[in-house]
Amino acid sequence: MFRRLGAVAAVLAATAGLAGCGSDDTSAEHGSDHVGGTVTVFAAASLTETFTKLGKDFEAAHPGVKVVYSFGASSALAEQIKQGAPADVFASAAPANMQQVIDAGEVTGEPVTFVNNRLEIAVPKGNPGKITGLADFGRAEPKLALCAEQVPCGAAAKKVFETAGITPQPDTREQDVKAVLTKVTLGEVDAALVYRTDVKAAGDKVEGIDFPESTKAVNTYPIAPLAKAPNAAAATAFVDFIKSDQAKKVFADAGFETP
Repeated sequence: MFRRLGAVAAVLAATAGLAGCGSDDTSAEHGSDHVGGTVTVFAAASLTETFTKLGKDFEAAHPGVKVVYSFGASSALAEQIKQGAPADVFASAAPANMQQVIDAGEVTGEPVTFVNNRLEIAVPKGNPGKITGLADFGRAEPKLALCAEQVPCGAAAKKVFETAGITPQPDTREQDVKAVLTKVTLGEVDAALVYRTDVKAAGDKVEGIDFPESTKAVNTYPIAPLAKAPNAAAATAFVDFIKSDQAKKVFADAGFETP
């Protein structure tokens, strides 16, 4: 869920010990190229399943390393980083949120786009609302959920609706894409716009409906080590791993597109 600025203190308390758990001492003992300790990754909510799997793979490839995640809306994570929350890596669902962190001087090097994603209509199993396409989001009858416009999935939805000439009538706007998907899986709405990777990750709990306008708002995902990373060596190694062929297969299997 979206973490407001008031939650930054909690993030600091929860992650400070983890992010610094032997990181600096271990690197100093074994040299700057040594990968050990904890690597703290702030990542978009839509990366939850893939990054969780890849984190385990990364730990297996680097014994002694522990990957700790904070998943949420990219806009919220960017604010937390700017406010000083300790993290080693930022993976955003949109370049705009990464740019905010760059402008604040919190990124080292050049961010790399590692996957693309696009929207899909998610409906509860059996499609009780009889949703057929994007035009249904302009009707008053169905119960609809969208992401808040300040988060990447909401910004993409806004662009799609503008392209299609549709004024959406959502019953609820949520602070990240997983919260929107939950509304569908619980049957609280008839339809929602989420990423197609989220539809795939939900399995038989939801059904997905493609729509042609989704190609007009493809989200690109950049990743970068952070300038104040407590564990710079592990941050660089993690970003390199996310760009590897092994990771690309995981992303492709989840429904992400190659940049």
